Amino acid sequence: MASATREREETTTLSVLAGECLVHAEGETHRGDVVVLLKPDNTVLVHDADGYRPVAWLTRADSVSTRRNDGFSITAIAGDRSLHVESQAEYGFGEFPASHAGIPVGDCPECDRVLVRSGGLIGCLGCSNRYGLPDGARLLDEGCDCGLPRMAVDRGETFELCIDRGCESLDEAVTERFDREWSCPACGDDLRVLRRGGLLAGCDAYPDCETAYVIPTGTVSGTCDCGLPRFETRSGGRCLDATCEESV
Repeated sequence: MASATREREETTTLSVLAGECLVHAEGETHRGDVVVLLKPDNTVLVHDADGYRPVAWLTRADSVSTRRNDGFSITAIAGDRSLHVESQAEYGFGEFPASHAGIPVGDCPECDRVLVRSGGLIGCLGCSNRYGLPDGARLLDEGCDCGLPRMAVDRGETFELCIDRGCESLDEAVTERFDREWSCPACGDDLRVLRRGGLLAGCDAYPDCETAYVIPTGTVSGTCDCGLPRFETRSGGRCLDATCEESV
């Protein structure tokens, strides 16, 4: 096999290399029959025959380079840490599809493969479709007419929407319900629903008045003594203004 050295690029494959190797990491050198896993996020794991803990590893390396020429070598660097693996005898090499492993939540309407939820993301195992979920989103049993799951999200009240924001928009739903619903305690102008990183209730008099509040994950349960709405959240009751003395 011709010599090949390359910088590992972002990929969706899991590379597996097996052999008798010298493993240099953390100022120590190990030697043995090991399996080396190169993950898509540039994490490198070196496993031997004992237990679940790797002999050596480097998580989300800044760079990973590999060389294959009658054997293999791998060099991973993350800041001032490095991991170098050099085979003395190669037993095998393979590349396999890799994805997030999550809880099945339905079928993809575009390719009919399985949709899985991993944390705040729903992704298809068969194509590149990905759907980010708002904080606190709960999936519903009923599906959308487009074929995707629907979710319930608490932002002032409970909104039931498709997980695809292009199909049904949480921003539009919250805006329709709460835009100009509350008054700014600083100047008396209307609070508008805005998207600035997160969903905010911000003063319509901006930039003359810079009052703005993050709309919490919860439902309106009344009115605070300061005049702003009070929310019921997973951690208890609070004012829209998180710094309000009545917020706790």
